Amino acid sequence: MKKEPEKVDLREYPEPALKAIFTAKEALQKAPNIEGVSTGIEGLDELFYTVISKDGKLIKQPLGGIPAYAVFNITGVSDTGKSLMVEQFTVEQAKKGYKIAFITVETPANFLVTGLKLRASAMGYDFQKFEDNIILIDAASHGSLRENIPELLSTLAYVIQNYKVKFTVIDSVTGLFENREMLARVVVRQIFNFLKKWYQTALLVSQKRSGHEELTAEAAGGYAVGHILDGTMVLAKELVDSSYKAKLYKKEIGDIVRLFRIDGCRLSGHDTKTHFLEITETGLVKILKPIGGG
Repeated sequence: MKKEPEKVDLREYPEPALKAIFTAKEALQKAPNIEGVSTGIEGLDELFYTVISKDGKLIKQPLGGIPAYAVFNITGVSDTGKSLMVEQFTVEQAKKGYKIAFITVETPANFLVTGLKLRASAMGYDFQKFEDNIILIDAASHGSLRENIPELLSTLAYVIQNYKVKFTVIDSVTGLFENREMLARVVVRQIFNFLKKWYQTALLVSQKRSGHEELTAEAAGGYAVGHILDGTMVLAKELVDSSYKAKLYKKEIGDIVRLFRIDGCRLSGHDTKTHFLEITETGLVKILKPIGGG
């Protein structure tokens, strides 16, 4: 016979957090429908999918972009295309008529907007037609926003409410905990919970240290960044310095190869292969075929 647990005097414990308790049915009533958000990055949207049941069979169905309401980590060493990628994403959403907040931590806003205009031109868009859809928060020029996360999030909340923002980009989240990497998990958790509360679809750039392996999800601050967020996209570059690599990548010794991989996504299925990545002469990122074809 199954033994019942002994009754515990709940007065021994703090007051329970009743607002944190939901049945699955109650939680589902607040859950959004997950749809694909087209990124404006050639070759990326096709790498995400969902699985549906049809006539008793499970069928893979393309999502057509990253899952809505996902908060992604975009990580890699310098010069791998991280900032170009989030700038393309920003331009694409703005061109479609959506409001997008861009928190710039590394580059002052007046310099960043020059890059956004170049990205729009390379994508064949007239930047002036949608430039007001991009709301810049200049944490690069305002140190208090970098040092005081509650102030930064309060500023972002104001922007989301007043401009009806649906998308957020932070370049880079690493700049919000530089020289205090022990706080990385705390900082990233605060930002993640905030973005979830406000139903944002977001891309957060994080920097790798030079000592990190190229194709891991690790970034400055350790694995905390990737583990907390909904998914990670890893960008890498590698020198072809052996005959093995030359054969693997079908390149000449001395060439530089750029690589891309999705390292997990909680909200949808995704391609798990390592792909070639290209940065075009006009400064656009493209995701190409997987290594070895397929």
